[in-house]
Formats: sequence, C-alpha cells, structure tokens
Amino acid sequence: MIRIPGLALTDHTFTVPLDHASPGGPTIEVFAREVVAADRAGDDLPWLVFFQGGPGSKSPRPSAADERWLGRALKTHRVLLLDQRGTGRSTPISARTVAGMTDRALADYLRLFRADSIVRDAELIRHRLLGDGQWESLGQSYGGFVTLTYLSLAPEGLRACYVTGGLAGLHATADDVYARTYPRVAAKNAAYYARYPDDVAAIRRVADVLRDTDVRLPDGDRLTVDRFRFLGSAFGMGDGYERLHWLLDDAWHGDSLSDLFRHEVMTRTGFIDSPLYALQEYCYAQSGRPTRWAADRLIRDRDEFAADATPLLFTGEMMYPWMFRDIAALRPFAGAADLLAEANDWPDLYDPARLAANEVPVAAVVYFDDMYVDADLSLETAREVGNTKVWVTNEYEHDGSAVSRGRVLARLMDMAAGRI
Repeated sequence: MIRIPGLALTDHTFTVPLDHASPGGPTIEVFAREVVAADRAGDDLPWLVFFQGGPGSKSPRPSAADERWLGRALKTHRVLLLDQRGTGRSTPISARTVAGMTDRALADYLRLFRADSIVRDAELIRHRLLGDGQWESLGQSYGGFVTLTYLSLAPEGLRACYVTGGLAGLHATADDVYARTYPRVAAKNAAYYARYPDDVAAIRRVADVLRDTDVRLPDGDRLTVDRFRFLGSAFGMGDGYERLHWLLDDAWHGDSLSDLFRHEVMTRTGFIDSPLYALQEYCYAQSGRPTRWAADRLIRDRDEFAADATPLLFTGEMMYPWMFRDIAALRPFAGAADLLAEANDWPDLYDPARLAANEVPVAAVVYFDDMYVDADLSLETAREVGNTKVWVTNEYEHDGSAVSRGRVLARLMDMAAGRI
C-alpha cells in the first residue's frame, strides 16, 4: 500500500486466461488499483469497480483531493480502477507488443479483447478480492457497454450499476450507429463555427496547406487533411471546442505550421497507447453482422463532410481505413483491421431476454446532446433493461461524470437506492 494525501492505494496484478473458453491456454495479466480514503483504509466498505470509456483507454490515475467522480465514490466505497485488458498495465496492446504477428494471428488475438472478455476478467478478479461478495459498478461511455454485457453474462456479481453516457443500442449495427452519429457531428461543427466564426477561414487555411504541401509531424508521419479533421473527435466534451480553437491560436510560425501545432496534433491523433480505440467498430459487431468499415462507407454519402467543403467539417469518433495507412502506431494493425471488419462470426455481447428480466438496480444518465452515444438508442435500451432508471439532461456533455465534481455519480447512487 502507498499513500498520497487523502488516499491509500494498493496495486493488484491478476493472471487471467487470454481466452476464457480455454482456461488452460495462454494467459495475460490484468492490472487494477484499489483506492480508498486514507482515513477509512481499515473499514469494511462496499466495493465499486470502474469501467473506463474508450474502448482501449486505461483507468484513471488518482490524485490527491480528487474532486471528480472518484472523490464522491470514496466517501462511501472502496474503488477498483481496472485497466481493461490490452490497456495501461494490463498486457498492453501497441505496435511494439504485437510486432511479428501475422495479420490472421493478430486478428484472432484482438477478438479476445472485447467486452465479453473484460467481464469475465472482472468476475475472476471479484472472486479473488471479494470471494462470493458482490460489488457495484460505474461504467463511463464504453464502460456502460461493458456494464450491459456484465448484466447479460454474470448479473449475480453486481449489487448495483451506474452508467454515465454509455447505454449502447442492444440491436444497433455499426451502420445504424454511424447513420445517427454523422448528423450529430455536423451539428457540433455548426455550433463550433457559431462560437468561433473566424475559425472558418483559419481552418480552411490549414487544410489548404495540408492539401498542397507535404507537412510532416515530429514522428515522420505526413499530416493530411483527414488526420487534421480527426481533431473534431473532442467536440463532444465540455471543453472540446476550446481544445481546437486554442490549438489554432498557436498554429503558425510565419508561413509554416508551428512546431507546437505539429507536436500537439501528433499527440492527439497518434494512438500510441490506444490502438484498440481505433478498432472500436468491432464493439458493434455481433453474430452475422460484419461492420465492413461502416463509418467510412457512410461518410461517402454525406456531401457536407467533403474535404474541399467550406466550412470544413471535422469528423468525430469515427475510425477509417486511412488511419491504418497514415498513422505509424496503427500500421501494424492494418491487415488485422480489415479481417475484423469482414468477420461475421462474432458472439453476441448482449442477452435481451436476460436484460429484460434484470433485477440489479441500474441508474443511468443519458446526455441529451451526446455526440458519441445516441440518446434515442440509449432510451430504447433503458426501456428494454429491467429495473433501470434514467436521468436525461443537457446540463453536461459526454464528460459530465468527470467535470461535475461528483454530482452526477451522487445522483445516480440516489436513484439506484430509491432516494430520488
């Protein structure tokens, strides 16, 4: 155990099967960090396991006097911050760690890093830490998708579930998801340009230079218009517009794009530690339904997203084949990504019948203007999952649980407990 002001931290590393269907086969390691308020380290507290968004993002690293959702959770719970398999310190997936794999072997390996495997990891960890005891869960964004899979596979492990911006469409295909996403992203672009009208010309200037000039990032990748447009993936966050606007504020050094701008773009779009995030279309793949690069197919029918349009529209949280050619950290995954896009033998992630009969209290916030997770699909899911209460709000964007100083989680806990 180590201590930082106000917190006591204990690191855990668990050995789990790579393929839970073959428990005697190869293994991987899954890392999790136990966090408890320092003055309650010896208390018998209920556990809360956190499922991070993404997919492909590690769990947050706690800091002293944390005022986000963690601060609220630690008033009453012992929290487990889980690095989902393939992320952080849990046998991470990166260009280096998969070097030498054939496309087929890598595709087969990546298939084992979806929500069903994450849930089975969590169940092994729960038994090792709590025995037969139950815990509560908090799922942010993709972590909510994991929660629905957990309720489908092993609801007996859960006492209550809290979901923030992450009720997935139970029956939605990748095509369904992106058909709904593009109009929302276009609306976010319109709101951005309404806030910063001078950026229409500023962004067009950058795009024209990228189109006509071989601009290189510090790692040697060429900065293309498409990669520049991916910066719009932040538009669904509370400060997403400012992230782009202030980046443009430092974009130029004379007539050339500045070193700072190039470095920041490389960092924000590099996928160095999150190739699973770039492979996220397979979150929507279930039996008999290959994704076939849905976001890429659907953008071709939307003229407003043309690369020569003015204003230039940024893309959102959509992933495209060009990324696996143009971004160094993703190139080793290109062949595997194509194989995954064509796969039609995926296991189902959700059990509609079991979810309909669910008795575990579920409290979810649906962000009405959410760019990433469609509110209408979320509300359809809420109606299909038993014992679910929903709070719909436009007070926050997708990062509401992080920026609300614990208010979002506190409300969900009150909803699940029947206090409101």
